[in-house]
Amino acid sequence: MKRKQIDAETTKESAEENLCHALLAMRGVGEMRSFLRDLCTPSELEALVDRWRVVPYLLEGMAYREIHDRTGVSVTTIGRVARFLAQGSGGYRAAVEHRAVPSLRKRGRSAAAAKKSV
Repeated sequence: MKRKQIDAETTKESAEENLCHALLAMRGVGEMRSFLRDLCTPSELEALVDRWRVVPYLLEGMAYREIHDRTGVSVTTIGRVARFLAQGSGGYRAAVEHRAVPSLRKRGRSAAAAKKSV
């Protein structure tokens, strides 16, 4: 029997918009974490986390190799994030403007303070 071609009920653009609305509907980190864990495979989630993890280091102007040494994220991924941070659609920059990126200075001070107190 010949297979019929099926037309999608929603366009790719409308499905993407629906996903954006679902992400915006999450209330708090716990809900968002649960949603992402249900939505993504462990590898997909790890890739997202790795990309997001290098953003503060790139904003500080750190060399790719040093970022790799500190995070274990591949230099290729770091380069990809840097490219989209500079020339992407503005999503990384919007998150930065909303102060969603943790400061490395706080981490450095905490580590230094912890060393002094030991």
